[in-house]
Amino acid sequence: MRVLAVETSTLAGGVALLDGDRLVAEYVLDVSVTHSERLMATVERVLQDARWEAEELQGLAVAVGPGSFTGLRIGVSTVKGLAFALDLPVAAVPTLDALASRLAFAALPVCPVLNARRGEVYASLYRWDAGMQREWDYLALPAGALAARLAGPTIVVGDGAASIVSTHAIAGPPWLGVPSPAAVGVLGLERLRAGEVVKPAELAPLYLRPSQAELKRRAAGR
Repeated sequence: MRVLAVETSTLAGGVALLDGDRLVAEYVLDVSVTHSERLMATVERVLQDARWEAEELQGLAVAVGPGSFTGLRIGVSTVKGLAFALDLPVAAVPTLDALASRLAFAALPVCPVLNARRGEVYASLYRWDAGMQREWDYLALPAGALAARLAGPTIVVGDGAASIVSTHAIAGPPWLGVPSPAAVGVLGLERLRAGEVVKPAELAPLYLRPSQAELKRRAAGR
């Protein structure tokens, strides 16, 4: 199955192409350039470099969050448009799942941590036991509260990992702390093969708390 994967949860976003279990291409850029400026151009570039036509795609995968509100909206909207235009099935992949999967078969629990701003982080906890097992819900909480939840030695990874101050926190490799389009593609491929697809019209970001703009609107409506 030929799959296009999109990751826009953080500034380090990008696109990947998978042909079954083979990674054909991956483009990642971690700079302060908005996804709206580069995402479709990146999709076109990786398809061109792989010498694929868009019509050859058989499925789409997208990171749905948690993460940057703006980035997620752009990624989800782009994939929706492609799904409608090409009549393709879509797999929605939680960003924390994809981030944890980069440390597959770690002997210790893995806690992916993303910066949620205002002193909070997004996080969950994973172990490997006949596959990746998620042990917590997807959380948005203060960094200190997350540190207090760690019950034993735990690998923390992601752009919010440095904010977790705990004797149990073991910093994972920084280069594995960047959300990966390829990881989104791998998990998305598993879901597509299992028939775990989302209708394009129902595809939506996974928001764990209101955006700053929404909080301002609520405050203004009081």
